[in-house]
Amino acid sequence: MAEFYHKPVMLQEVIEGLNVREGGIYFDGTVGGGGHSYAILAAKPDVRLIATDKDEEAIAAATERLAPFAGRFSIRHSDYKDYAEVLREEGAEKLDGVLLDFGISSHQIDEGERGFSYLKADAPLDMRMDRRAELTAEMVVNEYTEEKLRRILREYGEERFAASIARNIVKARAKGRITTCGELAKITEESIPVRFRFSGPCARQTFQAIRIEVNGELDGLRECVTGLARRLKKDGRIAILTFHSLEDRIVKQAFAELSSGCTCPKDFPVCVCGKKQELELVNKKPITASEEEMKENSRSKCAKLRVARKL
Repeated sequence: MAEFYHKPVMLQEVIEGLNVREGGIYFDGTVGGGGHSYAILAAKPDVRLIATDKDEEAIAAATERLAPFAGRFSIRHSDYKDYAEVLREEGAEKLDGVLLDFGISSHQIDEGERGFSYLKADAPLDMRMDRRAELTAEMVVNEYTEEKLRRILREYGEERFAASIARNIVKARAKGRITTCGELAKITEESIPVRFRFSGPCARQTFQAIRIEVNGELDGLRECVTGLARRLKKDGRIAILTFHSLEDRIVKQAFAELSSGCTCPKDFPVCVCGKKQELELVNKKPITASEEEMKENSRSKCAKLRVARKL
């Protein structure tokens, strides 16, 4: 295994957003290489951290990186959406802060054998963040119906040429199973009209869509954000980093629902809905990376950070 590496995005902004407090219990649902977790633990000498990740390589790297804080953190091989079970086993009923970073790590992209990148031509079509999972990108590409492929590309990749790409994938696999990232990238490029091939990497949205499907990234996301927000203590913070519009839209909607109060018509003399405001938005508009960070880390360009406080 190559050394796991990942540069945390908007590190200072995340820590400021979380407003780490003494003796607090923090949950990092996507620990990755441990960059954000390290900063949380370093912020106060008595902070406790509970973290999860689906990637065993990330867990190993984060455990090593966080070694100076031994006894103050635990990392579980789990999906952050299973937070209820993890927190129960850790004896943490309420939290002072929650961090979710939905970015795919530099290591995962650059490691060819993981199959996340359209730039790794010979890499196998895998894309599993959790290698215990059965579904792979190769299975999606070779076994899904044309209609289902088209829907995934359109909804998860927001790909305008979804129909053409899905049709050509089905034609290609009829001649032989599609097994590498390079094969899929080539089919994708050839499915897009020539005049649109120079506006950006042709396969980016296709690979994004299939990765989301393989890892179930959007399944139950809104419910998870809502549930974690409700686990916060008074004045606790939840900070979420998103990297594409689908995730950001879901987080924005969840925060909007939790930060709104009574929904009764204005002419009602008293509230009958019983809805109470639960969160206050710390930043009404998403925070984006500085120009300096964008120059140093290109993967921060599409990042958006939303932060809210529990009332």
